[in-house]
Amino acid sequence: MRRVKLLSALATFGLAMMFSLALTGPAHAAGPAYVALGDSYSAGNGAGNYDSSSGGCHRSLSAYPYLWKNAHAPSSFADTSCSGAVTTDVTNSQLGPLNSATGLVSLTVGGNDAGFSDVMTTCVTGSDTDCVNRVNQAESYARNTLPARLDATYDAIRAKAPNAKVVVLGYPRMYTLNVFCVGLSSTKHSKIDEAADVLDGVIAARAAAHGFVFGDVRTTFGGHELCSSDDWLHSLVISPSWESYHPTATGHAGGYYPVLNANS
Repeated sequence: MRRVKLLSALATFGLAMMFSLALTGPAHAAGPAYVALGDSYSAGNGAGNYDSSSGGCHRSLSAYPYLWKNAHAPSSFADTSCSGAVTTDVTNSQLGPLNSATGLVSLTVGGNDAGFSDVMTTCVTGSDTDCVNRVNQAESYARNTLPARLDATYDAIRAKAPNAKVVVLGYPRMYTLNVFCVGLSSTKHSKIDEAADVLDGVIAARAAAHGFVFGDVRTTFGGHELCSSDDWLHSLVISPSWESYHPTATGHAGGYYPVLNANS
């Protein structure tokens, strides 16, 4: 009788354990310690849902770093990206959270160094010639000056996070071409997209030279640029003006996050 009771108790315990596992599921290991760096395209200008504590950095809780963090539950997470950041800002003020335990780093940087904001201002307010000339200046900077600045920033990241996988994300093209679109001229559209291609080409080359992964978002944003029927970017925004020509929350979810997720 005692043996029967013991077997019954063990069976009951086993069923309870199985029921508990069915409810909770298997345990999942935390994702790697993750640090997000970079400029407004990393911070999430234009995505709304801003973290008020980030002040003028305008970090959004709907930006791709937070989407990755929410999906992967990293063992630790820090976001030091900031609106307006150039390469030296990343190097001088954003690398604090990096260390030998950091497993993943993401960043976008280089657009502000090349004067992207001024390019867009010139193209919106000036003539076709003004726009073309300003883009040519930005492209010259990207080809001739930006590589060394990227090298210094990438070297600093690797020195502080020697074991991390570093994913350098690029910038989308702004416009769908060869469609009717009210606003800037087709000449301006083409030239601005050309600038994005030049900038991404330089960034991709320097990332590869450092053993980093380049995440090309031009593919995921394809068909969702301005002038498309389903754009994931803001055009000119009057208030707040700093959202202009930045991805929307949908752009982060559909354009940036999948590229980071696929390469992390």
